[in-house]
Amino acid sequence: MKYISTRGNAPAKNFTEILLGGLAPDGGLYLPEQYPQVTRAELDAWRKLSYADLAYAVLSKFITDIPAADLKAIIGKTYTTAVYSNGRADSDFTQITPLRTLEPGVHILELSNGPTLAFKDMAMQLLGNLFEYTLDKQHAELNILGATSGDTGSAAEYAMRGKRGIRVFMLSPNGKMSAFQRAQMYSLQDQNIFNIAIDGMFDDAQDMVKAVSNDHTFKAKYKIGTVNSINWARVSAQVVYYFKGYFAATRSNDEQVAFSVPSGNFGNICAGHIARMMGLPIGQLILATNENDVLDEFFRTGVYRPRDTKHTYETSSPSMDISKASNFERFVFDLVGRDGAKVREFWSKVDTGDAFDIKDTAYWDALPKFDFSSGKSTHRDRLKTILELWEEYGVMVDTHTADGIKVGLEQRRPNLPLICLETALPAKFAETIHEALGREPERPAAMAGIEKLPQRCELMEADVGKLKAYIAARVPV
Repeated sequence: MKYISTRGNAPAKNFTEILLGGLAPDGGLYLPEQYPQVTRAELDAWRKLSYADLAYAVLSKFITDIPAADLKAIIGKTYTTAVYSNGRADSDFTQITPLRTLEPGVHILELSNGPTLAFKDMAMQLLGNLFEYTLDKQHAELNILGATSGDTGSAAEYAMRGKRGIRVFMLSPNGKMSAFQRAQMYSLQDQNIFNIAIDGMFDDAQDMVKAVSNDHTFKAKYKIGTVNSINWARVSAQVVYYFKGYFAATRSNDEQVAFSVPSGNFGNICAGHIARMMGLPIGQLILATNENDVLDEFFRTGVYRPRDTKHTYETSSPSMDISKASNFERFVFDLVGRDGAKVREFWSKVDTGDAFDIKDTAYWDALPKFDFSSGKSTHRDRLKTILELWEEYGVMVDTHTADGIKVGLEQRRPNLPLICLETALPAKFAETIHEALGREPERPAAMAGIEKLPQRCELMEADVGKLKAYIAARVPV
């Protein structure tokens, strides 16, 4: 399996060649040369597999340059109940991603039982083990540079803490995450973890990561890699739970389902798009945004118009306070028939703060075949959804999951079972849960009082030069 850039000006590479780097040299994102196809016989066989065995079956189609026995061992080490049993007391941790049924045809796929209580753990734990394996084979080191709007940072740091040959430099928007999210990251005292709070929004931090990644001399000298969802390995790992959720919600592979996905950077729902392209019977992908509705606007109007940080709202689902979705480029690459020149044309506008419009083109006519619907949810909507779920089912959800459920119920097509992807446990957003329910969410014992732990974090302007200097001072070359 070879990987190509969405912008068409980079050589094809193997999985391990792109694993440590993130962006392609031409600034694009990597995707497989073609999506592997899953046969009906494979679907029938996969339905019976454990999560770890299913992950191996799916990922071995994407990863062909790691020996099968080694890959199986890495995946088996990752997806165990010892790792994914840090969430609620009533979950079936043997399933790794249990399906919770609210009523017939309406489900929540639990993805937040990992060590940081967020769905990002599902991919990040695997990424940490893949990094460690590859670096050991190459006798190399890696300095991870990432940006987070809330959950990616803690998931990455927990996956990489203490790992040999790895340092993590994680950027986050100063004061824009929940107190719990900040504490999860900033309280880590591991010497290979560096937290940097940026004076700005998530998009500023993400732009800084891309700028450093596009400085190929600096990137090579300081061995810079990334764990953001621009890294293909993250997205491929997320493909697995779409298969697992589908099998859990259906009895036959003749059935179709709808997935509703809270979306900020488009990475999570991009994995669903890829699962569908592989042959998983997904009848509808429902994209849910919060008040930052750039992606919803595109699917409704054909215009992709990223906002600047001054026009990005701070909301009670902060992990989705994003107005420039990196992974959207991967979907657009497929939408335009994998025409790298067209993607370069579109992103030459995006990178200068402009919009692009497909409304009066053949691309708009092609959009329906990808089976996307979209909608947005506001603060009032998520408070209402959290309250209704608690009162009707005794189920407490976090703010982002509430956005996904609200939009999913509005947009799903008749007779399609609805699977709403959970993004985090409510404990990560206690302030809003208290506002909605008048009570505090439960949290795992290991996370009790985390906000009171000593924290360490570097404050920094959104200045790429200062970021490079900070990294250079801490990385021996």
